[in-house]
Amino acid sequence: MDIITFLEPGFCTVLVRFAICFFVNWVIVDKLYFAKSNRRDFYFTFMIITVAIFFLVSIMMHMDRGKATMGVGLGLFGIFSIMRYRTDSMPVREMTYLFVVVCMSVVHAMEDIESPTVNSLADFTRMVIIDLVFILAIVICEKKLKVKSTKLIQYDRPELVKPENRQQLIADLEQRTGLSITDVEVGGIDFLKDSVVLRITYDGKESNEYNKQFTVNKSQWIESV
Repeated sequence: MDIITFLEPGFCTVLVRFAICFFVNWVIVDKLYFAKSNRRDFYFTFMIITVAIFFLVSIMMHMDRGKATMGVGLGLFGIFSIMRYRTDSMPVREMTYLFVVVCMSVVHAMEDIESPTVNSLADFTRMVIIDLVFILAIVICEKKLKVKSTKLIQYDRPELVKPENRQQLIADLEQRTGLSITDVEVGGIDFLKDSVVLRITYDGKESNEYNKQFTVNKSQWIESV
C-alpha cells in the first residue's frame, strides 16, 4: 500500500476533524480547566482521552462503511459508565470536564460520517457553532461560579466537632493551618484514636485539590457542625 492509497480523501478528512477536535479540547483543558486547577495529572488524562476516544469512535463508525447507528454510540457510553479510576476519587469538576472531553471527541468523530469526503461549508459551520457553544457555556460557568478551595484534614480534637464549639474549632484550625476558613464539614470520627476527618473550605488562590494522603467515602460525611 503506497502513501497515495493510505492518504485517501476519507482518511484526510478524519485527520482534519481530529485536528479540530484536539485544538478545541486543548483550549477547554488548557485555557479553562488548567488555568484554575493546575492539575497536570488530569491535563494529561483529558488530552490522551481526546486522542483515544476520537480514533476509537471513528474506526467503529467506519466499520460498517458509513452505516453507523446510534447503538454504537450508546454502547460506547455504556462502556464508560462502568469504568472507574482505581486511584483517588475524581472531584465533580474534573468529572465534568472529563465528560465534556469525551462528548466533544465523540461529536467530532461522528460528524459527517456518511460522507467521508471533504466536508462542505455547512458541515464545517455546524461543527464550529457546536464548539463555540461548548466553550462559551464553560466560560460563563467558570466566570459565574467561583471554585472554592478545599482541603481534607485529619484532626486530633474530636471534642471540638460539637455544634456549640464551632467557633472554637474554626479558630483552632486557622491557627494551625494559617488559612482563613469559611466552612467546616465533619466526616468520620474515631474516638478510639481521638481523630476526626474534616473538610475545610477557605479563602485563597490555591487549587481545589484534596489532600491525597487518604480518601473518605461519601457515607462517612455528616452535616456540617
